[in-house]
Amino acid sequence: MRLSTKGRYGLKAIISIGANEENGPVSLKYVAESEGISEAYLEQLVALLKKGGLIVSTRGAKGGYKLAKEPNELIVGNILKVLEGSINVVECISDDGKCECNAINSCSTKLVWEKVTEAINNVVNNMTLKELIDDYKEGRS
Repeated sequence: MRLSTKGRYGLKAIISIGANEENGPVSLKYVAESEGISEAYLEQLVALLKKGGLIVSTRGAKGGYKLAKEPNELIVGNILKVLEGSINVVECISDDGKCECNAINSCSTKLVWEKVTEAINNVVNNMTLKELIDDYKEGRS
C-alpha cells in the first residue's frame, strides 16, 4: 500500500502547523518552505484539513492556521481518512477491515489483506498528532 501525496504532505502540513502554532497562526508560506511543499498544492490540502474540522484559519496580516483541537485529541488515522478517504490495502476490504467481495468464501488471499489492514489501522488509530509533533520537534533539536 502506498499513500498518495495528499496523505503524506497533508500529514506533514498538520504536523508543521501543530509544532509551530505556539506563537500564533502558522502561515502557508512558512509550512510550504519548511516542508518543501508547493504553496498551491498546500492550499488544496489545507482546504481538506479545514473542511474535516482538523484546523482553523485566521485572516489578516498575522493570519494563518492553527489546530482545531489539542494535538493529543487528534488521531492520525482520522487525519489520514480526511486526506485520503479509506486507507485499505485492497478495494474489497471495508473500513472496518472485513472482506466484502463477491468471492469472500473462495478468496485465497482474504486473510492476509484483513490482517494487513488491521495492523495498519491499529497503528494509525492508536497514534496521536502529539506523538508526531514531539518526534518532529525532537528531530529539529
